[in-house]
Amino acid sequence: MSMMSGPESVGMLAMVALIGVSILTLAKAFAKRIAGGATDSREVEALRDEVAQLRADLEGMQARLADVDEIQNRLDFTERLLAQARERGLLNAPKER
Repeated sequence: MSMMSGPESVGMLAMVALIGVSILTLAKAFAKRIAGGATDSREVEALRDEVAQLRADLEGMQARLADVDEIQNRLDFTERLLAQARERGLLNAPKER
């Protein structure tokens, strides 16, 4: 195994230290969130706004889902009518010109 030279080892040590500090900072932030630590009012208000927006988006999606259900019901009904007409011989094949 070869040893790293001075500048390489200092660079590697600095990078490891930076990664370690970053991980420690993130871990502290997550621990504070999990423990329900104090958050400032701007952050709470931003979260409330986000929840309100998500609820509005959900209501919109539910309305669209109701529309899709209605379209599906109409399509099913139309398919049943066409099948009945076909069985009765009421549908004519398209005429070729």
